[in-house]
Amino acid sequence: MSHPARFASTRPTLIAAATLMALSPLAHATNGYFSHGYGVQSQSMAGVGIALPLDGLTAATNPAGTAFVGNRLDVGANLFNPSRGADIQNNVAGLNGHYSADGRDLFLIPELGYTRQINKQLSLGLALYGNGGMNTSYDKSPFANFGVQGRTEMNLEQLFITPSAAWKLDAHHVIGAAVNVAYQRFSMKGIVPFAGVSSSPNDTTDRGTDSSVGAGVRLGWIGDIAPGWRAGATWSSAINGQFDKYKGLFAEQGSFDIPANYGLGLAWQPTNQWTLALDYQVIELSGTKSVSNSVTQLQQGNLLGSSNGPGFGWKDVTVYKLGVAHQWSDALTLRAGYSHASQPIPSSETLFNILAPGVVQDHVTLGFTWKADQHGEWSAYFGHAFKKTVNGQGAIPGGPGGFGGGDASIHLKENMLGVAYGWKF
Repeated sequence: MSHPARFASTRPTLIAAATLMALSPLAHATNGYFSHGYGVQSQSMAGVGIALPLDGLTAATNPAGTAFVGNRLDVGANLFNPSRGADIQNNVAGLNGHYSADGRDLFLIPELGYTRQINKQLSLGLALYGNGGMNTSYDKSPFANFGVQGRTEMNLEQLFITPSAAWKLDAHHVIGAAVNVAYQRFSMKGIVPFAGVSSSPNDTTDRGTDSSVGAGVRLGWIGDIAPGWRAGATWSSAINGQFDKYKGLFAEQGSFDIPANYGLGLAWQPTNQWTLALDYQVIELSGTKSVSNSVTQLQQGNLLGSSNGPGFGWKDVTVYKLGVAHQWSDALTLRAGYSHASQPIPSSETLFNILAPGVVQDHVTLGFTWKADQHGEWSAYFGHAFKKTVNGQGAIPGGPGGFGGGDASIHLKENMLGVAYGWKF
């Protein structure tokens, strides 16, 4: 199976791009708090890529793809614009109101991918990218009536560095492996009321930025299964994370692991001009207590930060992605995609998720790749995640030691714009 719009280039330095990655803020949430895809060409097709490697960032999705894209370097950036907030009603403690979390609403997310064919069997690659994250910034704190002065802000960022290797078993099957080195940063400000239900009250909020480094593996396979048809599979292990400064907030004394995930993909090329791809992905958020544990753990005597302490109550996320590419001419390829994710946040868990309203489920993308010359190509895309609101009727605990009862609704919508340049050599 050939692929539209994979063209060639020259090599700039990797050092400047890696420095840009290290210094740039990363915070985006589309499928849970994972990015909807990696690499602008994949992102323009709603993130498909398990069976359809397109550029130098393919190992972020499936390391077997490193064998299919040749010798190339891709450098790009995404501009991410979320709109999020919360509404509180029927609260007897004075929290009622509409709260915008858009104190910061633009994020620049760079990416870099490099692949090299060593011989007929072996290819190597390196990808640097923002895996995911979440940011909320309330200029008017939802908890002001409980004594919070100034903003309530949360910021989670995840940078991945992924070296990969792919091995051709024969003319039709490739296996791949990659190491995911994950750097996480986290900060929280303006949630003093929650310190009263914490196992370590002084390590719950306003502790500045903490960071964590962990590593895991990603494995993958891509194979030709029929004329014009290609299939793929990938699995990524969980990655340990720990924020000691916030051991009074996250379950297991500050643990914050990046969850395991896996997926299957199909790609079909009915003609030389058309390619369709479908991905199925599962993000196993239930394996991370600080993310998946319910707020009801408080009612069972488990304080924030304790071994089985409350979390955000998120469920596993299942994602379906559909992408299409049409080679309009020798120089221009058009792309589009649609994806749907299951809802990670139950309506009963919206109180804590005022801080992390990752509720969007459906998004669409449009993009293109234009061959600039024999060795270079420009790619760009626009994506929109439709507004989703989760209404949390009765989600705020009342009674003695509670937060005044009532309803907490959270919402999110997103716009994404990405541009990348690829060199093939």
